[in-house]
Amino acid sequence: VQLQAYGGGLVQAGDSLGLSCAASGGTFRRYIMAWFRQAPGKERELVAGITWGGGTTKYADSVKGRFTISRDNIKNTMYLQMNSLKPEDTAVYYCAADAPSIATMNYAYWGQGTQVTVSS
Repeated sequence: VQLQAYGGGLVQAGDSLGLSCAASGGTFRRYIMAWFRQAPGKERELVAGITWGGGTTKYADSVKGRFTISRDNIKNTMYLQMNSLKPEDTAVYYCAADAPSIATMNYAYWGQGTQVTVSS
């Protein structure tokens, strides 16, 4: 499975940004999917995850109410809509696929990451 993340960039605090993760080479619709991020000097952390049918989502407390994860199993693509961005959201964002549950680091497949920078 190959994952390709798109959509990062430089924005100002309060702006919105949308990320996409395109999957190929696997059975996308069967996978739990997630977005992680890693800021300089910090550990990689779960931002949001979604089950195969989209019926269950999970968010980090720091992004609840601001970020929305979704997926399109026809297009084999996962999305992360980020609103009201803060400087502390600055990080490299990674998409990941195929894990036994959302809240784990044990994902089988990882994308290459896309940089999100939020200026104050």
